Amino acid sequence: MEIVPAFARWIHFAAGITWIGLLYYFNLVQVPALKDAAADGTAAGITKHVAPRALLWFRWSAVVTWLAGAALLGPNFGAAFTLQPEFAGIGVGAWLGTIMLLNVWGLIWPNQKKVLGIKPATDEEKAKARRIALLASRTNMMLSLPLLFFMAGGLSHRAVFGL
Repeated sequence: MEIVPAFARWIHFAAGITWIGLLYYFNLVQVPALKDAAADGTAAGITKHVAPRALLWFRWSAVVTWLAGAALLGPNFGAAFTLQPEFAGIGVGAWLGTIMLLNVWGLIWPNQKKVLGIKPATDEEKAKARRIALLASRTNMMLSLPLLFFMAGGLSHRAVFGL
């Protein structure tokens, strides 16, 4: 086993677990908990201490996952992204991961900065930002299922990873 592909595979796997795990945490745990916490006036601890730290890990694990996946594809990167027959499955997974990465950095994070007060915003802007971030996050959660399917089962392991 070559050390660089093995290391990239491990990083891709570990960062991916972090990214998808936090995605599920936000959608299945934090969002519903914040509604209850807002109702009883205890949301400040979550929005001040938990959410910013979780979002830091969330956005950077997305980048590391994508970069490690690109490194794993190596010279097959173009074939995967142009959905060449032998790489179509992993290519679909790579495209889904790319869309999810763009959602994290282009929609979720910029809007969460407004919601959390990191970036100044009016109450109206915060309400709009909250909705956009929620929809982008829910989209990513739905995309994660086919992403995992195509990443795990939709590729020729021998072609991509030399197995």
